[in-house]
Amino acid sequence: MGTCVLAPNASPMTLDGTNTWVLRAPGSARSVVIDPGPPDAGHLDAVTDAAGDVAVVLLTHHHLDHSEAARGFAERVGCGVRALDPAYRLGSEGLGEGDVVAVDDLEIRVVATPGHTSDSLSFVLPSERAVLTGDTVLGRGTTVVAHPDGRLGAYLGSLDRLHALAEAHEIATIWPGHGPVIESALPVLDFYISHRKERLAQVRDALRTAWADPRDDVPRDDVTLSRRIVEIVYADVDPVLWPAAELSVRAQLDYLRSG
Repeated sequence: MGTCVLAPNASPMTLDGTNTWVLRAPGSARSVVIDPGPPDAGHLDAVTDAAGDVAVVLLTHHHLDHSEAARGFAERVGCGVRALDPAYRLGSEGLGEGDVVAVDDLEIRVVATPGHTSDSLSFVLPSERAVLTGDTVLGRGTTVVAHPDGRLGAYLGSLDRLHALAEAHEIATIWPGHGPVIESALPVLDFYISHRKERLAQVRDALRTAWADPRDDVPRDDVTLSRRIVEIVYADVDPVLWPAAELSVRAQLDYLRSG
């Protein structure tokens, strides 16, 4: 049913690389390709070999490590690209909450899961009780909610929605956009939700520390404030990840202000 073709774009942000998923019903000649990934010739050759006759390309979201090769790949295999954001589509068909993509006996249900980005979608495979989450839930570690496109309130709602699907036994496994398959969805979703709550509490505490900083010559604008909070909250995180953490902190500050 599902084959993962790993793109050769490993990095601290993409983990082992982008997972391109090829989905096909048993006995069917036609497939669906999820997130063709970067425009790497060897990777796209491998996806083509795995996919055969491609009915459609679907995108979980617009980030380039998932979407950059989508148009060129679709033109190469002669199909369309469906995405929530019209700028990333090829053809007239969009993609959104409640849509069902059916190719032969393969059924894919679209669930809107904004937060990591405003256009993030997840794809439920009822026959497998699996969900493809793009970057909403990763196979290892946690994801970045990058301000301003990323919104923490929306992300928390998306986690709750996936959690409800797992509690209802509609999904059991997670096929992520990066990292290994998660065999048991519910404990990981529990962790993701509790982790966000803990981070918010840490940011609240760090805010008090940052405002009490005696360095009066340091301006208290959003950039400086978020950087100071990263130094406090993410002190145990590799500094190479601090720029991404800073974007996430800005999303958390925005959420706290709006709440």
